Amino acid sequence: MSQILTYRIREVDGRDDEIADVLAELHRLTFFSGASIPAFDRGHWWLAFHEAAPVAFAGVIPSTHIRNAGYFCRVGVVQRHWGHRLQLRLMRTMEARARRNGWSCVVSDTTGNVVSANNFIRAGYRMYRPACPWAFPDTLYWQKRLISGASSHSTHSKRR
Repeated sequence: MSQILTYRIREVDGRDDEIADVLAELHRLTFFSGASIPAFDRGHWWLAFHEAAPVAFAGVIPSTHIRNAGYFCRVGVVQRHWGHRLQLRLMRTMEARARRNGWSCVVSDTTGNVVSANNFIRAGYRMYRPACPWAFPDTLYWQKRLISGASSHSTHSKRR
């Protein structure tokens, strides 16, 4: 039987040197040499903790490809903590920040990562073809439109 682990997700300041070091170490543990370490002093960053240990991270920056959008630039989960929906939880936390920023959507991309692609699907993202693709020929591009403001569906009865 699988053990249920508890996690705490916290937005952090990537401009802080100690935080940037933690983010860089998690990046090395999750991406190895497969991706360059991003600039943690831009955008918004989160750490997920199990007990006191950081075990996952995520980041979003303003998109340079889509107007009024966030670019979900990184998410990494230490292998020992796979299977606990941490990537999905980090995505939802990031989307809440994107809504508060007033962005109309979030875009991202995956290349050769079926697990991440399935998490994008699970989180409600749709594949799309950008006007100017920015990655590799086999990259999948993802977009999620964000709904801001009140719903057009009222739960109150209409009285005349």
